[in-house]
Amino acid sequence: MYTKQQAGSAQEGPRRPSQSLALAAMMFAVSMTFIDQTIVSIATPDIVRELGLSASGMQWVVNAYLLALAAFFALGGRLADLLGPRRVVVVGTLVFVVSSVLCGCVPSGDFALTWLIVFRATQGLGAALLFPAALAVVVAVFPVERRGRALALFFGVTGALTAIGPLLGGWLTGWTWRAIFWVNVPVAVVALILTALAHVSDRRRDEPLDVRGAVLIAIGMGGSVLGFQQASAWGWDSVLTWVCIVGGLAVLWLFCRYERRTAHPLVQLAVFRDRAFVVDGLVLFFSMLAFVPLFFFASVYAQVSLSASPNQAALYLLYVFAGFALASQWGGRILDKRGARPTLKIGCVVGAVGFALWAGKLTDLSMHDQWPYAALAGAGIGFVLAPASTDAVNRAIDASYGEVTGITQTIRNYAASVGLALYGSLLTHRMTENVDDTLRSGGMPSGTAESTAKSVAEAITGTGDDQQLSAGGSAVARTVQESMSEIRMDFAEANQWVFYGMAIALGIGYLCAIRHPGGTSGTERTDVPSDDRSHTRDRAS
Repeated sequence: MYTKQQAGSAQEGPRRPSQSLALAAMMFAVSMTFIDQTIVSIATPDIVRELGLSASGMQWVVNAYLLALAAFFALGGRLADLLGPRRVVVVGTLVFVVSSVLCGCVPSGDFALTWLIVFRATQGLGAALLFPAALAVVVAVFPVERRGRALALFFGVTGALTAIGPLLGGWLTGWTWRAIFWVNVPVAVVALILTALAHVSDRRRDEPLDVRGAVLIAIGMGGSVLGFQQASAWGWDSVLTWVCIVGGLAVLWLFCRYERRTAHPLVQLAVFRDRAFVVDGLVLFFSMLAFVPLFFFASVYAQVSLSASPNQAALYLLYVFAGFALASQWGGRILDKRGARPTLKIGCVVGAVGFALWAGKLTDLSMHDQWPYAALAGAGIGFVLAPASTDAVNRAIDASYGEVTGITQTIRNYAASVGLALYGSLLTHRMTENVDDTLRSGGMPSGTAESTAKSVAEAITGTGDDQQLSAGGSAVARTVQESMSEIRMDFAEANQWVFYGMAIALGIGYLCAIRHPGGTSGTERTDVPSDDRSHTRDRAS
C-alpha cells in the first residue's frame, strides 16, 4: 500500500517524470475521447446513407459508446490503481485506437449495424480505461500546490477539443466518413510516444480486483443509462423505460451494500464521508446536466433555427469554449490559492446567469448577438469543472487517484445521460406543441397537424426517422415546407425551455456549492475520521 508521502518519494528517483511531457501525453491520449463525442454526429447522414442504416439503428451506434463509458468508468479507475495508471493509459489507448480503426473498416451489408455497435462499445471501454488513468497520472506527477493549474490546463484544452470535433468531422467527411475514426491513429501514436518519453512511474496496489462489484456497477449503470437514453424513443410511459431505470438503480443500491461488506471493494465508499467530496460530486452532477447536453442542443439549434452549416454550428460552439478555456485557467489559480469553494460558487452563479440570458436571446435568431451569453455560460462551467474534479481527487483515500477519478467521471457521464434524456423529452414535447399550433394556423386539420408535428419534432431532435415526414402525402409535405420559417422559430422557442432548464441546474449547483466546507484539499483530511481513511478491508469482517 502506498501513501501520498511514499508516492512523492517515488518521484524523486533517478528517472524523475517530466511534468510537461506527462501532461502533454495525457492530453493527447484523452483528446481522442473528447473529439469522438461530437465528431460522429457530423458524419451520421453519410454513414446512414452509405450503409443503409435507419435513424433508430444509428442511435444505437451512438448509445453503445455512451453505455460502455457509463458501465466501465469505475472499473477503469480501479484498474489504474491496481495495475498502475501508466499501464492502463497504454492499454486504454490501444483498445480505443484499434476499435476506431475497425469502426472505420465496417463492411457494407446486413452485418454493418452489429459491427458498428460492437466496436463503438469497445471504443467506449477504451475511453473508460483511458480517462481515469490519464487523470491519475497528472494528479500523481504534479504536487498539490500546482495541481489546480495543471488540471485546469488539462480540462481546458481537452474540453475545448470537443468543439473541434464538428469542424474536423466536416472536413474529413469531405474525403470519407471513415476518416473520422482513422484520425485517431496519429493522435494515439503521438500520445504513446510522449508517454514513453515522460518516464512516468507506476504506483501499483497488491490487491485483488472486485469482480462482483465491477459486474454489479456495470449492470446498474448500463441499465439505468439505457433507460434514460431510450426514454425519448420508448416514451416515459413505457414499462421498459422504467424497468431499465428503476432496475438499474436497484442494482446500484445492491452494489453499494455489497461494497460496504467486501474486503477489497471496487469503490472505497468511505470517501463519501468527506462532505467536501460529496459537494464536489453534486456540483459536478448539476453542472454536467448542462455542459455535455449543450453540445447537442446548441448544434442542432444553430443548424435548424439559424440555418447554419455543420461547420458554422461548430464555430457557434466556439463562443462557449472561449469563455470555458479562460475561466478554467482562472479557476485553477483560485483553487490553488483559496480552495474549491469560491470557484464553485462563482462558476454556478456565472453559469446560471449565462444560460438564462442566452435562453432569452435564442428567438432573436442571430448567431453573432448571442456570443457574450454563450461565452458567459461556458465560463461558468469552466470555473466549476476542473476545480471540482481536482478537489475531489485530492481527497482520495490512500492516494487512490484512479479510483476517485473513476467515481467523478461516472458522476459526470451519468449526469450527461440524464440531462440528454430530460432535456430531449422537454424539447420534443415543446416543439410538438409549437409546430402543432403553427400547422393548424396554416389550415391543416387538427388530427393531421398533431401527427405531423410529432413527426417533425422527432425528425429534428433525432428520435425519429426522416421518412415519417412524407407519410402524410404531398399536401402535408407542402404545408410543412411552406411553414419552415415559423417552424424554425418554434424550435428556437422550444430550446428556450431547455436552456432555462440548464440555468436551473446551475442554480441548484450553487445551493450545493455553498455547503462546501472550504479550505484547500491535500494530505490533511478533517472531515473523515482517521479510521475511515484506511481501506475498508481493515474493518471488514
